[in-house]
Amino acid sequence: MALTAAAPTGAIAALLPGNRLHLQHGPIDIVAEAFGDPPAVRAAYARAARRFATVLDELVAELPALRSPKAEVTGTIACRMTAAVAPFRPAFITPMAAVAGSVAEEVVSVLRGPGITRAYANNGGDIALWLSAGDLTCALAASGGVDRVTVDTASPIRGIATSGWRGRSFSLGIADAVTVVARTAAMADAAATIVANAVDLSHPGIRRRPAREVQCDSDLGDQMVTVAVPILSAADRTQALEAGLRTAEAFRARGLIEGAALFLQGEMRVTGALALQQGGASG
Repeated sequence: MALTAAAPTGAIAALLPGNRLHLQHGPIDIVAEAFGDPPAVRAAYARAARRFATVLDELVAELPALRSPKAEVTGTIACRMTAAVAPFRPAFITPMAAVAGSVAEEVVSVLRGPGITRAYANNGGDIALWLSAGDLTCALAASGGVDRVTVDTASPIRGIATSGWRGRSFSLGIADAVTVVARTAAMADAAATIVANAVDLSHPGIRRRPAREVQCDSDLGDQMVTVAVPILSAADRTQALEAGLRTAEAFRARGLIEGAALFLQGEMRVTGALALQQGGASG
């Protein structure tokens, strides 16, 4: 999700069919839902609307720091972003890699309250969850064998995020999509970025440009981001996917993520919790 220093005014909060809450302000577009007694749900949506009205201005105020790998920030969401990316260094990553997941977490944090049993906030495919009872089944932004994940109260998963060169954010790699599940949405967001970057290989047909040439204020600066990927051979797809899978499995071994699904030109690799959801064996 890209943020610019020119923050538009006027956050929008509206009810959608099915009693879901739509929150929109500038580049932030969230669909959220709380489950519980109707009065409790109405109160939760009112809390979310009030908090959401302040989110974009809060982020824009600290935007220069958030675009730096060594950010010093003070806001609640900005601090969450900074904490989420820290475990993934020394890889190049700025707190902006966790912005969508962190904002989704903030919305869910205020949806929680008396009379609410479950809640989620879907920020453009990056999803934060909260459950005290029951379960939630979430459709994933990527498809191709793993298109949804069911989370219950016993599961440690509370965040889902997707990244890739075809998505709304830039990528250093060539994955069509990488979906990660983790204990928080911010951690899932940061991890999906790094794993998607790792799905890569050297190939003369892959086109890259400095990020600042594609978007002048990108936090990636002169990092070369992918802008086109040719049809790859089976061997090339395997090489790229296995590189990404090794990164995902290393993160899982460190307890940073619970699972991942990697997609490239019709092929997929899956590990951890997402492999179990698919019915396969984890890596």
